[in-house]
Amino acid sequence: MSALDAATQAWLDQEDRHTVETIRKYGTYIQYVGGDGDVERAPFAYTVGLYGIGHPELVILGVGPETAAAVLNDLSARIRHGSDLIPGGILSFQVWQHRVRVEAVPNPGEIAFAANRFYQRPDAFSVPLLQLTHDDVNGHFPDEVGYSIPAWIQPRPGQWRA
Repeated sequence: MSALDAATQAWLDQEDRHTVETIRKYGTYIQYVGGDGDVERAPFAYTVGLYGIGHPELVILGVGPETAAAVLNDLSARIRHGSDLIPGGILSFQVWQHRVRVEAVPNPGEIAFAANRFYQRPDAFSVPLLQLTHDDVNGHFPDEVGYSIPAWIQPRPGQWRA
């Protein structure tokens, strides 16, 4: 094993330990992936920990880390208290003015790398993932007339990957 391989493995071991500790303490770990404005790639965040209680993991795109954490933590708590999010459902929040529509993600193995690592699942047999698609300031969703957010900020499920 080269020095780089050892360093990478040590880093991954620390990340694994941090993920486990966070899930034990809070029930959910949130993996935030910053976007790349140079290539019009939106930031996104997803949960790790819900699959362990029999629910798909959740992902949200095009919002900052604070909003992503607030939405994902809120919904994770709802799930831990018995809610079951299903595709097509529309949810609202007390602390965020937007609504989200729950949508199935057909390519979770191209996105949920931290969750698959945590559950030791190969990408081809990925944990399931639900996309939380948020409305714009006028209450329109991406498939509705008048939607005002650029498509790259919130691409449709199956049309993007990490």
